[in-house]
Amino acid sequence: MSGRPKVMPVTTKLTLTEILPLTCSRSGTCCHGKTVRLNPWELACLAEAKGLTRRAFRDQFCDFGGIQLRFDGAPGWRQQPACSQYVPDLGCSVHSGRPLACRLYPLGRQRQGDELYYLYEGSEFPCLEGCPEVFDLPRSSVAAYIEAQDAKRFEVAQDEYLEVMQGLADSAFAFLLESGLAESGDRQTLRLWREMGGEGPEQLRDRLGPGWIDLLMIPELADGLHDPTAFSRHHHDLLLLKAQGSFGTLDTIADLRKASVVLMGLALHLGRGLGADPAELAERWIRIAKEHGALD
Repeated sequence: MSGRPKVMPVTTKLTLTEILPLTCSRSGTCCHGKTVRLNPWELACLAEAKGLTRRAFRDQFCDFGGIQLRFDGAPGWRQQPACSQYVPDLGCSVHSGRPLACRLYPLGRQRQGDELYYLYEGSEFPCLEGCPEVFDLPRSSVAAYIEAQDAKRFEVAQDEYLEVMQGLADSAFAFLLESGLAESGDRQTLRLWREMGGEGPEQLRDRLGPGWIDLLMIPELADGLHDPTAFSRHHHDLLLLKAQGSFGTLDTIADLRKASVVLMGLALHLGRGLGADPAELAERWIRIAKEHGALD
């Protein structure tokens, strides 16, 4: 490759056939100063690649109960802290299990209904300054780059966990709208949904408590890393089973409210791990609940 890439707008939607300098070096500039969010399947893949249990990997290398990789390594590129999995002069120590955000970098990914977009933000690819050796590597189409990164299963996992997130929110809706809670004139549930949407990840983690956080991020699923669809759907079943056990017999308005709030909190926390903005999610779901009779 010769020359620098074309100047691009702040946010560009890319086609799979577009040719760009999407190459990968091992200098590690992409492993410093980033925010890498995780879904539960990705956390399990990282733990397997590291040779640790999911709990041990989560507790040593993740923040906020497991939804984010910890960046607490030695300062490197521009004196930014390295990812906890980066080994200087070697690279990523869990490369085979690296999450989707790392596989797609410097691209982003956005799904809107049935439409899927790959995005790039900025006017110049960040790799070029820190990893000048990419100038000597061939250009690649977006599709070829994604295929080379073995991203397909990780994309499937991301989309499946978006469904899990929505399923948890739907259960929160059911407790609010189908149990008599909304009809009772309750105004506290939506207030609590909004409050959780505005909380930081550490606050929401603490609100949910270790039992729910462990089930959300390190479920006891014996296998399934080869099949993220089966893994995520079995995980969703486990979450609903715990909800049924915890909230199956509810005698008071306060009990119903607690059930709705816990399930919505799980949806919001998982959503953050998937890259969503919890405040925006909460407002969207509040708007839908109000359209169906809930009071704010």
